[in-house]
This record gives sequence, structure tokens and C-alpha cells, in this order.
Amino acid sequence: MDLSIRRTEHGDRTIVRMGGEIDVYTASLVRESLEDQLGQGRIHLILDLSDVTFLDSTGLGVLVGRLKRARALGGSLRLVASDERVLRVFAITGLDKIFEIHADLDTALRVADEPAVDSADGAVATGPEEPRAN
Repeated sequence: MDLSIRRTEHGDRTIVRMGGEIDVYTASLVRESLEDQLGQGRIHLILDLSDVTFLDSTGLGVLVGRLKRARALGGSLRLVASDERVLRVFAITGLDKIFEIHADLDTALRVADEPAVDSADGAVATGPEEPRAN
């Protein structure tokens, strides 16, 4: 089991940095960590996967579950990932269309702090954005 988890605050955003492998052996640690944050009212999460070297289907399942939970609480879960192996897992499964994935933490923070704008009419969105079918 090779996984590190660190949490920092950035305004009303909670950054959870993970490093190592997210797989069948470590997925429960990821679930517990994210559930702990959500349970404490930290519902706007940015999960930094920059140091994650491996992600399997069990780990993906945990992330999908926490995304649903964050949204149900009126929050959000954004990802930071740049490793091609990790990004490929999201692309192959189609989850790159469901998750908001950023190449670096600065971009994720900047986007998280901007109001969402509906590109069709320019109106500012008031709730969490739902994924759109392509």
C-alpha cells in the first residue's frame, strides 16, 4: 500500500493531495478521507492527483461515488491530473466527460473561484453544473 493523503484549505475550497497508487488496496483510505471532508462540511473539494502513479477501477468507483455525494450536498469535486496513465483511465471509461479535470492546481483554483457561465445565453449559473451529454 503506497498512498499519501494531505489536506489544505484555500478559502472555502479543500485541497486533498494524493500520491502513490489508488487501487483495490488503498481505495478505502481514499473513500474515508473524502467522506471525512464531506462530513465536516467541506463540500467543495479539489482532489490533486498530480502525484498519483496508478489508478484502477476500484479507485475510479470511489471517485465517482464522492462526486455524487459532493453534488448531493450542493458541493463540487474537481480533479487535478497530468499523468498520461491516469488521464488515459478517465478517457477510456468516458469519465473525463463527467469529471472536471485540470492540468494544474492553479487552474483548478482559478476556475473554482469563477462563477459558472452558461455559454448559450451568458447567464451566471446558480447551482452546480451537471455534465452535458455529447
